[in-house]
Amino acid sequence: MANYKSLYQEVILDHNKKPRNYGTIEHPSHHAVGHNPLCGDHITVDIVLGERIDNIAFEGESCAICKASASMMTTAIKGKTRAEAETLIQEFLAMATGKLSHDACPNIGRLAVFAGVSDLPTRVKCAILPWHTLHGAFNAVATTSTEAEEDPMHAPIGDA
Repeated sequence: MANYKSLYQEVILDHNKKPRNYGTIEHPSHHAVGHNPLCGDHITVDIVLGERIDNIAFEGESCAICKASASMMTTAIKGKTRAEAETLIQEFLAMATGKLSHDACPNIGRLAVFAGVSDLPTRVKCAILPWHTLHGAFNAVATTSTEAEEDPMHAPIGDA
């Protein structure tokens, strides 16, 4: 368990300091803005989607967990089909909210470092905001929020 927590901290710090795919795309085919009103995280996700996700970028003001989650998300889904990305969205949300163990998520890969976030209810929404925003972008939802009434996934997250 200590190694897992150490890896989690190491990955979060690395992706927070050097976020991958950070910035904007001039002419994205899909775009959405995500907001977590509980902590103030605010990000945008731009995608160029053909048969596969040709390019993806994110930008915004967010905490280290949100930025690391967005960075790892963009790395994980670049080059995947939309269906593969949607599967990964569902697995990540289920794992981060504690509904599924990372062992039950066959596509989660390195994103399993976020499994422990389910033990930190106040941080769950920080980790899932990029994924909600990506889902919103795929479904032409211009603005999304981690709050249930505006949540395009209709997935309330415990008491957080």
